[in-house]
Amino acid sequence: MTPSADDLHHVVAVALPAVVAVDLSIVAQIFGHEDERGRYRFTTCAEAPGPVASTTGFAIDAGAGLEALQDADTIVVPGFAPRVAPHPEVSAALRTAADRGARIASVCVGVFALAAAGLLDGRTATTHWQHADEFRARFPRVRLNPDVLYVDEGTILTSAGITAGIDLCLHLYRRDHGAAAAADVARRMVVATHRPGGQAQYSGHPLPDDAAGLGRTCDWAVAEMHRPLTVDHLARHAGMAPRTFARSFREQMHLTPMQWLAHQRLLEAQRLLEATGLTVDDIARRCGFGSAVTLRTHLARRAGTTPSAYRSAHR
Repeated sequence: MTPSADDLHHVVAVALPAVVAVDLSIVAQIFGHEDERGRYRFTTCAEAPGPVASTTGFAIDAGAGLEALQDADTIVVPGFAPRVAPHPEVSAALRTAADRGARIASVCVGVFALAAAGLLDGRTATTHWQHADEFRARFPRVRLNPDVLYVDEGTILTSAGITAGIDLCLHLYRRDHGAAAAADVARRMVVATHRPGGQAQYSGHPLPDDAAGLGRTCDWAVAEMHRPLTVDHLARHAGMAPRTFARSFREQMHLTPMQWLAHQRLLEAQRLLEATGLTVDDIARRCGFGSAVTLRTHLARRAGTTPSAYRSAHR
């Protein structure tokens, strides 16, 4: 039975002037694409219905005003310029939505609107690395982490510069429908399902000459994740001393090789739980966890659930 429009998860993008068009298009491409019309209802709203200026010289036609936020399940605020506080009506509508439990996210400098509304006080957030100092000065009550691609604080989520909005929206999709479904969307968009590391690698500091070698080693590690790999194994594949490899990996990815590998193993385990009938023991072995107990521990820490509960929820 096809769900009615009222039964679909309603995603609303709030276009503030002048909206960053690419930020808005990311949200629309993931939640408003024709392939998603059986799962999501997508609306672009503004302070009032009508054209909204963009930062790239053309206008966006918003089909609804702030009333669209009243029944939104997920609200996403794309970047906008100048980064001044939005009109009080916008901030009030965002606070009202947060109070009733709506999920609220921002792309890039859209976080300035969430902070101005008071939604981030005492929370951790991120934004484009170029505007980190400005954000810290204006919103000292927010714990800013400019080195990550996105921050998930439950019902409040923020993403870093521009295309990190893809990472965040895929993360939201993964939360809604599981890793396999999110991977399908990523394939449709021809993007990575999950990018390791953070935006610090793009902040004007060039990657060292061995970056391509690390990439090849990461690909190899994913293919060989069923084995009990160590830093020594990865370093040997990259042709580097273990300490040098570990230091270079952490500088580029902002996490240790074993933290990165554990996350890749968990992503694959989630995919297998969703897409296959393999036992938990078999999945644990295929993904390199060694035992079902270890897999359960990692899944509980990451997703707060058990393998059987995750499979029931996402198959």
